[in-house]
Amino acid sequence: MAKLVYDENGRLLFTKEMKQEYTILMPQMLPIHFGMFRKLLELEGYHVDQLNNEGRSVVDEGLKYVHNDTCYPALLVIGQFMDAIQHGGYDPHKVALFITQTGGGCRASNYIHLLRKALAKAGMDYVPVISVSFGLEKNPGFQLTVSLIRKLVYGMMYGDLIMWVANQVRPYEVNAGATDLRVENWVQRMVDRFQQGKGMSRRQMRAIFDEICADFAAIPVAGEPKVRVGIVGEIYVKFSALGNNHLEQFLLSEGVEPVVPGLTDFMIFKIYNRVADVKLYGGKWAKKALCKFFMGYIQSCQKDMIDALNKSGRFRAPGTFDDLHRLVHGYLGDGNKMGEGWLLTAEMLELIHSGTNNIVCTQPFGCLPNHIVGKGMIRKLKDDYPHSNVVAIDYDPSATKINQENRIKLMLANAKGLVHAQAQPEPAPVHVVPDVERGPKTAAPAQERESA
Repeated sequence: MAKLVYDENGRLLFTKEMKQEYTILMPQMLPIHFGMFRKLLELEGYHVDQLNNEGRSVVDEGLKYVHNDTCYPALLVIGQFMDAIQHGGYDPHKVALFITQTGGGCRASNYIHLLRKALAKAGMDYVPVISVSFGLEKNPGFQLTVSLIRKLVYGMMYGDLIMWVANQVRPYEVNAGATDLRVENWVQRMVDRFQQGKGMSRRQMRAIFDEICADFAAIPVAGEPKVRVGIVGEIYVKFSALGNNHLEQFLLSEGVEPVVPGLTDFMIFKIYNRVADVKLYGGKWAKKALCKFFMGYIQSCQKDMIDALNKSGRFRAPGTFDDLHRLVHGYLGDGNKMGEGWLLTAEMLELIHSGTNNIVCTQPFGCLPNHIVGKGMIRKLKDDYPHSNVVAIDYDPSATKINQENRIKLMLANAKGLVHAQAQPEPAPVHVVPDVERGPKTAAPAQERESA
């Protein structure tokens, strides 16, 4: 058994010996992306298991160790860990836990401390917790090297593209399940290529992007275009089926097309915040230069993905990070960066500008940043874009799935009503007053103004 080693502050370290002997448990958020991340970590010599346990048992385990007023994603992630260690057949003396730590003002920075507190409460404080962060905590047995970061960026890009094209095909597939089979196939193909050392250059990535687009475009589809519904919000409940009660699957069952902005913009946003910090509050120019270089590299990869989608002639492409930043001008400034910050509002604006007026804003109950930049911005968006149809849904341990789905059904009924109304002839001309800062504002019909 590996010897337990602590740092000067009493923190249990993940050692080089543990790297050889321990299995690292990684929580689930994005199945496509995390499946590739797991393989990339294994190629670096780590033994990693992806947790897929879900259901009420995970919530109940979380409630045992995390206060129910704490951020719901923290409760779920910690509950998933504790449920796996205690009931998943693992040797608790041979596992370590992986968790990201952003270092920002969001409570996500404190998940790691809540997790260690939960382990101590359960009498398992001998289980090491690894912080996946840029230098917040260091462990002899785990290093986030430049090479590994670069590989994870490529995994993120492939994951975003597969998720993006799959969501545009799945609602229309002629043969049920064909898209999911193609997704599984591509994840395995990328894993195989990673093992062969392929797919990790810009030239190879561009060629693979074209392959992915062509392969998904070949899936037989039929039917008229469906109502599109965007999903935004706090990053965990936005992406995680455990966190949002399988929201995408529910929307598909209601006959609509889910539109989910990818992970790439969020990662660029987090790096951009470091650049903005220096601009707003001062700091080292070297840090700013390094962050700008790293951000520029990911943006160039994002541009390759967008080019592949546009070239395909079959799929809609998302905008760039710079496009998002321009859209939010006049609404929120760069200082609004806690949680998802201005990016959440920008994603809603991009969806509206690209014709996806119906949006579900997923929020953990009590998540202050997201209630400000999510729910708090809905009225302003409605004022500027009268046809926007946004509903904010809270997720917490006491929220029932049926209530959440009923609220979404009301939004969908409104969405379908708007489609029907727009198909009817206009009763009177509508004057549009352009607003450079915030997009078009639709005024009342001329006859209504005159009678008023």
